[in-house]
Amino acid sequence: MEIGIDSFAARFSENAGTAISDKDAMVQLLERIEHADHSNLDIFGIGEHHRKGFLDSAPTLILAAAAARTKRIKLTSAVTVLSAIDPVRAFQNFATLDLISNGRAEMVVGRGSFTDAFPLFGYSLQDYDELFTEKLDLLLKIRENEFVTWSGKFRPALKNQPVYPRPLQDPFPVWLGVGGTPQSFVRAGMLGLPLMVAIIGGETHRFRPLIDLYREAGLKAGHSPEKLKVGLHSLGYVANTTEEAIDGFYPGYAASMTNIGKERGWPPMTKQRFLDQMGPKGALLVGSVEEVAEKVLRHADALGGISRLTFQMDSAALTHEKLMESIGLIGTRLKPLIL
Repeated sequence: MEIGIDSFAARFSENAGTAISDKDAMVQLLERIEHADHSNLDIFGIGEHHRKGFLDSAPTLILAAAAARTKRIKLTSAVTVLSAIDPVRAFQNFATLDLISNGRAEMVVGRGSFTDAFPLFGYSLQDYDELFTEKLDLLLKIRENEFVTWSGKFRPALKNQPVYPRPLQDPFPVWLGVGGTPQSFVRAGMLGLPLMVAIIGGETHRFRPLIDLYREAGLKAGHSPEKLKVGLHSLGYVANTTEEAIDGFYPGYAASMTNIGKERGWPPMTKQRFLDQMGPKGALLVGSVEEVAEKVLRHADALGGISRLTFQMDSAALTHEKLMESIGLIGTRLKPLIL
């Protein structure tokens, strides 16, 4: 199982007492990616958001800067909001990153958990699914063919048009990032794409029927079981003790989830709901090294096996120092317990 970190480049620092500049926040983020590489983690992903408080609107630039400072860690998006970007440009950006990183780049493509990109780039939410379906089709065509002939509804057609540069990896790794829509799981299986499942709440084992749908669709489409990888993106934080993890993670997490809840109609986050999510079946991977390692193994078993797990810690407004410490613990102490 590959273990890594996903970051939304969130500039949260209120719990540190003083706000920091965007420049300093970016410096710290690159330090964390470099530390993840030194700590023997396998993956570092950068999300894509277009709202205040997040510095990841241009994730490939961050990943390219990280590529120059790292040696072995894979660098991926988490996720690329494919619905709101031209697939030709997305492929060119990541192909360039693959060359810069000597074959360490990947993409996780999806529709994103926020809708800010749609009006920003002139797209209608009424075309939410149709946009993604068409653009994913074009992206995969470009991945498979140097010269592309293609037509669709939302961009001009391509007629035997070459797309450069070509990435070092062939085929270039493209994962499909999904939430909880059955159609998304089936689509990933039919296409034979590895699946990255974002589970940010509820009980992780409840996603097993959807993952079974993915595997069944993939096998029915003729893809080998080895090709049908499942990754898990989870909110989490590892500390030396459970109490330290709770004290560090809960305040910022509660504030963040309560604010998001105001947009989406969720109730405010309470301490009891948080503790429930920390329970044996809950989605949060928060606790001591040993406690979280045991939970990861339970989740993997409940889902029929997983190939990748990424921790997303940005939502808790943790300080840079706490994030650095947690990354080190995940790489040097937790990872060996689950391999």
